Amino acid sequence: MDDTGPARTTRAGPAPLDWGIGHYEHTAADLLPAARRLVEVAGVEAGETVVDVGCGTGSAALVAAARGAAVLGVDPAARLLALAREQAAAAHLDVEFVAGAAAALPVEDAGADVVLSSFGVIFAPDHRAAAAEFARVRAPRGRIVFSAWLPGSPVIEMNRLAATAVREALGIGPGPAPFPWHDEAAIAELFVPYGLRVTAQREELIITAASAAAYLELQSRSHPLAISGLAVVDRHGDGTALRAHLLDVLENGNESDTHFHTTSHYLITTVR
Repeated sequence: MDDTGPARTTRAGPAPLDWGIGHYEHTAADLLPAARRLVEVAGVEAGETVVDVGCGTGSAALVAAARGAAVLGVDPAARLLALAREQAAAAHLDVEFVAGAAAALPVEDAGADVVLSSFGVIFAPDHRAAAAEFARVRAPRGRIVFSAWLPGSPVIEMNRLAATAVREALGIGPGPAPFPWHDEAAIAELFVPYGLRVTAQREELIITAASAAAYLELQSRSHPLAISGLAVVDRHGDGTALRAHLLDVLENGNESDTHFHTTSHYLITTVR
């Protein structure tokens, strides 16, 4: 084989995701039952201080505040924070929402009885820095409780395929594997330096839509990951083929004959 020809030209990697694009609030509505379950498992009580990391539109933060906790929601997306404030005001809940990231929380040492993250910390660029911050702000005898998707469901497989298509369209390699926030053993090792113990439990979330095609169409115009990923593939690859592949995944994983109905499994991990 002749390998003396010109090397393949590669493009820059994808830009950092702006979670404020699109309409993530539609996805947040689908995830609300999981946010409620997260707060329930965390055992949030009245009078406790709670930090919701990657709070998005504020789902878990508002559920915790409704239980009487003093809640701070932290997220890097200004538009989502504005939506969270609107929802808090509409529900007559006193919740503070501020800009911030998992690796640099605007919270004093030992300042939170409960550190929550509903599918938020899983997107942290530096898992070690996020774990260090969570441990730093956790009060003595406090707990860290977060949710992470388990591999295998059609929706998670769809996201994996889209991410692969983006990298292929940009001509870049797969890079290092992301930290497995769904792996109890890996999480336990991550928190070993802080002397914390990890327990986890499996949960499930039902996602529905009028059809698989309707679900894909909504995600394509509302979810920040889908919007940014499809834009890259449309420009540098074959967006039509990707959409067809994603639809096949959803239809093959559909559990209903009359509408779209799929079960996504996730893990709730408690660290204390």
